[in-house]
Amino acid sequence: MRSLVILLASAGYIGYIPVASGTFGSLVGIPLFFGFDVLRSTSVGLYLLTFFAAVAAACWIAGQAEALLNEHDSHKIVIDEVVGYLAATLFLTPTWMHALLAFFIFRALDVLKPFPAGYIDAHFPGGYGVVLDDVVSGLYSNVVVQLLIGVGLVT
Repeated sequence: MRSLVILLASAGYIGYIPVASGTFGSLVGIPLFFGFDVLRSTSVGLYLLTFFAAVAAACWIAGQAEALLNEHDSHKIVIDEVVGYLAATLFLTPTWMHALLAFFIFRALDVLKPFPAGYIDAHFPGGYGVVLDDVVSGLYSNVVVQLLIGVGLVT
């Protein structure tokens, strides 16, 4: 079980990259963005259920990994960046422009941690604090991308 938790928490050991592991972890979300569109096209309910299940699973996995690694919000845990990126791309049409724009905005906001992301990161225990701050940053990123699309700056 330990090996499976570490494998999932580190997104296939991407988290063990010594520099910018969160950025590399976010990149793991790009193929998922394109793959999730099949769910969105099939059933919006299933699409949302899958997203929320992924967030819930990520919270549990990140909490377990923290305990195993004996390190709070270890850089080795990047499952939070994966689901944060999925939040950044919710309901976006899967194009490379949207994928890259969401990626760069998400990375910036994940570092800046706009309220309440920073609060969640500092005050929520275990896997919830590790994951939910990234989901909030992802949702903010999504709003920014949607606005850029809406005003015609991005197609």
